[in-house]
Amino acid sequence: MKKTKILHIQETIGSGGVERLRLSLAKHLDKNFFDQKFVCTSAAEKIPDEIRAEGFEVIPIGVLKSPFHWEQHIKVQKIIDEYKPDIIHGAVFEGVTMAAINGWLKKVPVIILEETSDPQNRSWKGDILMKLFSRLANKVIGVSEGVTEEYLKGKLNLSSSKAITINNGVAIPRSISEDELNVARMQYGISESDFVIGSMGRMLQDSHKRFSDLIKSFAVFAENKINVKLLLVGDGPELEGYRKLVNSLGIKEKVIFAGYQSDVALHYQLMNVFALVSEREAFGLVLAEAMLNGLPIVATKVGGMKYIVEDQVTGFLVEPRNVNSISEKLVWFFSNSELAREMGEKGKLRALQNFTEDTYVKKIEELYKTQIE
Repeated sequence: MKKTKILHIQETIGSGGVERLRLSLAKHLDKNFFDQKFVCTSAAEKIPDEIRAEGFEVIPIGVLKSPFHWEQHIKVQKIIDEYKPDIIHGAVFEGVTMAAINGWLKKVPVIILEETSDPQNRSWKGDILMKLFSRLANKVIGVSEGVTEEYLKGKLNLSSSKAITINNGVAIPRSISEDELNVARMQYGISESDFVIGSMGRMLQDSHKRFSDLIKSFAVFAENKINVKLLLVGDGPELEGYRKLVNSLGIKEKVIFAGYQSDVALHYQLMNVFALVSEREAFGLVLAEAMLNGLPIVATKVGGMKYIVEDQVTGFLVEPRNVNSISEKLVWFFSNSELAREMGEKGKLRALQNFTEDTYVKKIEELYKTQIE
């Protein structure tokens, strides 16, 4: 049987959420029916090797300096000529750009674009280009209802037949033994009686993830409390600034910077509550991961997050940059441990039904099949 060829194109394949979803497709898309190839501007860290281990080629072609950087488009066209894909699937703005332009020029039968961001700060020129690229596509995926309804349909005026939602999904977490937890607690100086608030993510621009707001909220919450900790998992250029903020607030002994960790399941199990207080977020994969680990959530009411967290059911939604409101929700969880546990269980059920890796892959596979029939 002739396999359907999928050419994925995106920006860097590193350690982020989009890359992890491409790894999910490499691992779990039916290999008897589909062949895949992955083009990116650069490849770094472990995920490219994991994709290659599944038997698929990863091709870094260099930075796309502008939407019409023709040297890079020619490289993509050569790959299309050699591979002859049935479907070209672009993600992240650079990947969308290259998939739309070159898929159209080389007459690839099916063009699928995926809006993976919550593009609040995209320029008007970027919006015009995204609308133009969408006209060249067969389908445009929004990774959450927020992206689809508010941006693709709301701002770009795409039709319901073209703009569809396929929620991001994450892997079911591995089981963690009590011995592993005890070793990790000892490593980080966490006692079994500690109430641990956690967050996780890349520490790039603070204007995105707003870890500074969480740190300030924790400082208010932690006043006059002994057995509380803030566990921050992640790394990036903002890390040193966060350390200085923690020192200035006098909470150094209560805040743990764990750095980048590949074993995320272990770190979620160290937490009692998970908080993500971003300024913008298309989906928030860490929310789904935290929910699958049974954690109640504090999240900002932005982008896709307000469609993932059921306010007052699986956690609380707060306005972005509202330090006092975030702190109040932390106090509520601290004072209502049984209700918090029930919220976490409801969140786990919701994530199992809607936000797993298996669900994401199945919906992508269904989309591919409907487009080539």
